[in-house]
Amino acid sequence: MPRPPSAMRRHILDSALHLFAEHGFKGTSLHDIAVEAHCSKASLLYHFTGKDAILTELLASPAEALSALSEELAVLDGDQAVEPAVAGYVGLAVRFHLEIKIIFAALPDMLGHPVLAVIPEAIDQLADALAGRSRQPRARVMAQMVIGGVAVTVASDVDVERDTLRTELVLGALRTLGHPTS
Repeated sequence: MPRPPSAMRRHILDSALHLFAEHGFKGTSLHDIAVEAHCSKASLLYHFTGKDAILTELLASPAEALSALSEELAVLDGDQAVEPAVAGYVGLAVRFHLEIKIIFAALPDMLGHPVLAVIPEAIDQLADALAGRSRQPRARVMAQMVIGGVAVTVASDVDVERDTLRTELVLGALRTLGHPTS
């Protein structure tokens, strides 16, 4: 059962996020997280039952946000869905770039993680919106290219300001999808 929110709990999560992104989930120990968070391993275990519980909490927000975006896009038809899908997805990718980096680094092991169970369906719905609800192969392929390209770009720690990164990703995604940019 999770403990109530606290400054130490948040600090542990932030420390784990950075360590997982830098060294991978498997390459980071509870001891490493405790040292980074400036707490004892006992204190860490007071807040979390283990490393998997930390990962679950770290990935819950991105999974929920992607699911919420999918719900918002579900009511939009055709080309109406493309720009909100691009802007929403790029915004989430930039916001959760470290979590994406963690997922990509350990993708084979992570696909079975319970908190990620919502992601395949949400990605399918996002791809549908990015494709403008088109069933045409070109539109479907371009949508998947945008999903992969944005994720890989934010996970690669491109040395660009976040606002610039967001703007360029949105413009690039719209161009990839064949939509005019202003």
